Amino acid sequence: MPHYMPVMLNLEGRRCVIVGGGTVAARKAAALTEAGAVVTVISPGVTAWLQDRVREGEIAWLAREYREGDLKGAFLVFAATDSRQVNDSIVKEAEMLGIPVNDTADGRRARKFYHPHVVRRGKLVIGVSTSGAGPAAARELCREIDRRFGDTYEQYVEFLSLVRTRVKQQVEDKERRKRLLARLGELDILPSIRQGGFTRGANEIAAWIEEEQRRNSG
Repeated sequence: MPHYMPVMLNLEGRRCVIVGGGTVAARKAAALTEAGAVVTVISPGVTAWLQDRVREGEIAWLAREYREGDLKGAFLVFAATDSRQVNDSIVKEAEMLGIPVNDTADGRRARKFYHPHVVRRGKLVIGVSTSGAGPAAARELCREIDRRFGDTYEQYVEFLSLVRTRVKQQVEDKERRKRLLARLGELDILPSIRQGGFTRGANEIAAWIEEEQRRNSG
């Protein structure tokens, strides 16, 4: 079994092609559109959910069988038909074009990349994969993580993102920025967020940055 390396991809505005129109294709389309990808589904028929997304203009649908040449210009490809032969053709074309391809039809077959199960809490993204060894186990792990990391972590990561942005805007010196960001990681604010008493806004963040700079310069 290959040893996979996890990667977070920025799919904003990227063309992603899904060949197939069933429930697996729908799940992939949902994840891709959430990530801001430009999604094209190729299949003679699609699920009701995909039809709704097409009507709302969220995805494009080529209502026909896959043809060689359909993958040109794609950033990612998902082979999600129920035909081994068609999926093999999709994988072959994608490899020829140098496009990462995920063959979803048979979990026992080697894939060029995996799309892990995902838990999202705002900017916090947790991916879980067993490298195909146990999809059911991965789903159960996701449910456990989902229970463990509630809305508190969404607020926490959003706060970290805001402070990081403000530090980059306010502090020019690289070493000072580095020290401030290290100090940010040491702040124990999760208990306050859980108790509903965390209200640090833009003014408080700016004051904290100034205070930390004075402390470090002293």
